[in-house]
Amino acid sequence: MQDSQHQTDTTMQRLVIITGPSGAGRSTATQILEDLGFEAIDNIPMSMLRRLLDAPGGDRPMAVGVDIRNRDFSVEGLQDLVEWLEARDDLALQLMFLDCSEDVLVRRYSETRRRHPLVPDAPAITGIEQEIGLLAPIRAQADIVIDTSELSPHDLKAALAEWFSDDRASTMGVTLHSFSYKRGLPKGVDMMFDCRFLHNPHWDPALRPLNGLEKAVQAHVEQDPRFAGFTGQVQALLLDLLPAFRKEGKAHLSVGFGCTGGQHRSVVVTETVARGLAEAGWQVSIRHGEQDRWGRGATKRDRQA
Repeated sequence: MQDSQHQTDTTMQRLVIITGPSGAGRSTATQILEDLGFEAIDNIPMSMLRRLLDAPGGDRPMAVGVDIRNRDFSVEGLQDLVEWLEARDDLALQLMFLDCSEDVLVRRYSETRRRHPLVPDAPAITGIEQEIGLLAPIRAQADIVIDTSELSPHDLKAALAEWFSDDRASTMGVTLHSFSYKRGLPKGVDMMFDCRFLHNPHWDPALRPLNGLEKAVQAHVEQDPRFAGFTGQVQALLLDLLPAFRKEGKAHLSVGFGCTGGQHRSVVVTETVARGLAEAGWQVSIRHGEQDRWGRGATKRDRQA
């Protein structure tokens, strides 16, 4: 299967097959790709897909959603379809697998009160476990694996735009994340830096409810004598590595900066490094993983950065 980090041949029609366990976000992803300019088709029988691709007029990129609810779905059938598509010289194929943890899938089924399509008369967890095991060979074969366990629809849209938007610059894209170590390591990050050694604004009662986008917090963190050296060395490292990654065909690099609560120190460092990379000409986007919790009734412990 083609290297998913390389740009596809513009003389070939781009085809993205989206699959994964039920409830992982396949329908949402298909709709997002439609918004990005793809001809999007969800739940088409795999036998009909072959006929569709042989029909004239297929000049737009196409996104096709496939999972166990397809009438003629089987793992072997999907693998045979992928093999047939890869053999065609008019298609640039990418197989995208949307993954999700069992506990999140169970919660989603509980919230929607849906039955699992594999075992409609049994608890959802039974079908979820069976489906994850069934799809393991497809996951291993995928070009792109996105874990949606902690992604909102907005986050998923941003992730897919990084992979598939035709509007992004030809340079490699860079996303910098701030995150909270309390809530675990972020998914899909290529490298991480720990910011917990810097002076903590949490211990200043006036700064505690604020966040790292505010000047008072930034000034507090920047006064740490280690701040300038740390951010300067991280920026220099990334500026040294980014051209090498791009030369190897990598389309996107994701870098995480963590502190205890993801509200103060990691946010300041993320913003500082992002400015430096942008000034050097790199396409940079920023995600603050805890931003939705800032100032919205977070507990005292939640506010600790």
